[in-house]
Formats: sequence, C-alpha cells, structure tokens
Amino acid sequence: MTSSDAIDVRNVSKRFASHEAVRHLSFSVARNEIFGLVGPDGAGKTTTMRMLAGVMRPDEGAIVIDGVDVVSNPDRAKEHFSYMPQRFGLYEDLTVDENIRFYADLFDIPGRMREERAARLLAASDMTRFRSRLAGQLSGGMKQKLGLTCSLIHTPKIVLLDEPTTGVDPVSRRDFWRILYDLREEGVTIVISTAYLDEAERCHRLALLHDGHLLECDTPQALKSHMPGAILSVQSKKPRQARDAIGHLPGVLSTMLAGDSVRVVVDDAERRLPEIERALVSSGLPFEPPAKATPTIEDLFINLQKPETAA
Repeated sequence: MTSSDAIDVRNVSKRFASHEAVRHLSFSVARNEIFGLVGPDGAGKTTTMRMLAGVMRPDEGAIVIDGVDVVSNPDRAKEHFSYMPQRFGLYEDLTVDENIRFYADLFDIPGRMREERAARLLAASDMTRFRSRLAGQLSGGMKQKLGLTCSLIHTPKIVLLDEPTTGVDPVSRRDFWRILYDLREEGVTIVISTAYLDEAERCHRLALLHDGHLLECDTPQALKSHMPGAILSVQSKKPRQARDAIGHLPGVLSTMLAGDSVRVVVDDAERRLPEIERALVSSGLPFEPPAKATPTIEDLFINLQKPETAA
C-alpha cells in the first residue's frame, strides 16, 4: 500500500460452507477516485463490500483502509469511512429530516453543522422539498438518495456503496452519479459496486469480478483496449435470425443481441466484413451494411468469461 492509496486489499477469500464467494482477491483504491466493483449477481460484489466495511471477516487475506487494518481492528476502521449497504437502514415512519437527524446524532454532529450539511446534500439530490415527507412514502430512487445523504452527513473521506442504483429509475441514477462526481471533486474516495455495465464506464478504475475472482482491474479505456479482434455492428429488422446466419462463420468469435442489432466479435474486421455481408444476403434477411463498433465494457466482460464458461 502506497501513501496515495486509500484502500488496499490483498489475497482476500471468503467461503460459505463449500461455496467460495471470493477467491484470492487483490486490488488497491487510490485516494480521490471512483473505483467500481463490477459483475453480475453472484460475482462476489456484496461479500467484498461487507468485508471492506468490517461487518464480515475474510477467511484469509488483509484489508487496510486509510492506514487501519480492517480485519484486526474493524471498529477503529469504521471511523474512516461510511458504508451504504444494498438495503440501507432508513426508518420509514420517520420523515426525511428525522432520518438525517438520527444519523447525525450517531456521529455527534452539532445541530448547526448538521443543518448546513443536510441543506447542501438535499439540494444536490433535489430532495429539499421532501424534507417533511415520511421515508416510507418516497420512491425507490429518492430512498437511495436519502440513504446517501445519511451516509454522508458526517463528511467521511471514504464512501463504500453497495449497488446503490439497483432498481432505481434512470433520472434518479443520473442524479446519484452527479452527486458522486461532486463528492469526488471535494476529495472523497468512492468504492461502488454495480451490475450495470454502463455505469462501469463512469468509474475511474474497475475491478471486473466473476464467480468470486478478479478478471481484470484497470481504467475503462485500458480494459477495452484488451479486447481481442474487432467488433462489428449489424443492424437488422430480424436480429435473432441475423445472429443465427453469421454466428457459425469462420473468424466470428462471439455474437450478442443489442436491440435491433447484433454485436459481432471477429478476429479480423477487414477480412470478415465481406463474408458476413455475403452470408446475410444469402439468408434473404433485411440488414444495414455492417460497420465497425467501439468496444464496451460489456463486450470485454463477455469475452473474458468465455474460457471459464466453456470449461
């Protein structure tokens, strides 16, 4: 761990009976960055977040946050970060203001300071006009924004967020990420777990998790540069049939439906483009000329899983 690192995770594993939820996981998080733990359900994201937060002990390995050993001294470590689990403990029979006051009292935040921070955070999340509303009457996205406000009321320098945008509407997701960027500008280090690969593009660095182990860890741009071959996009009014017509061709490494198009990973774009066009013409399917496409994190993630899936 260097002085520029806020979090250091080394060779961490966690088992539940015979199931190894996290396997020999290692990564570091630099100060003042947004770091994403990305993967599908069952990838080990929540288990990892719980171990980072000190609410679950790893079976092996070390976790250091802001210079404090989380495994040996979890209570002291909790003074250095705020943790927002998937189901944040809001009190639904209390108002927005009352929930904020409750969490502020837990951290001995004086009344005037609490009011200043609450006003700023609620304004940032467009929640000011809901201060007197019961938490139980808020939408899912508003509850998540209130949960984040409660997590931030004591101005932590490190924030751990476990899938905070799951089930949240697109507008609230956008607001949530705007708040995260503002926090980062204020010097806050953020670790966020998500299954949404479009959100992964918004992080400074990513740890791609699958079945409990780390596939890759780098910036989104660097990760996408690891994508082998090239990606072609084929638009058709019958995308499933188009996929079936080209999926077996030589040099086609994988195919994936994306709305009314097919994303095709090939070994050589210039060589395979005419072959794919000929196959589509022969099939009699309507289509637009295939075009080269920019790789996404989703493309890379699917490609990285292929060897293990095949096994």
